[in-house]
Amino acid sequence: MLNHKVLDEINAKISQVLAATLAGDIEKNLRASLQGVFSKLDLVTREEFEVQQAVLVRTREKLDKLETQVAAMEKQLRPEPATPQ
Repeated sequence: MLNHKVLDEINAKISQVLAATLAGDIEKNLRASLQGVFSKLDLVTREEFEVQQAVLVRTREKLDKLETQVAAMEKQLRPEPATPQ
């Protein structure tokens, strides 16, 4: 009977050969195909997304601040209602 270590080594070698030939080629072709599809889509990287998200947060903060200032100015410009005497 063969030693388990020898069988494991044979299995590992066969796996390496298969990975280096057919499976490796399939993986490379699949990656190339997917990259081609992704490049045609209108996608952005995670880094680009995070940068734009930070810009949007800062813009929202500025807009909120300006809206508060405009509301305060409008309140100052409104005439006070006359009090009855």
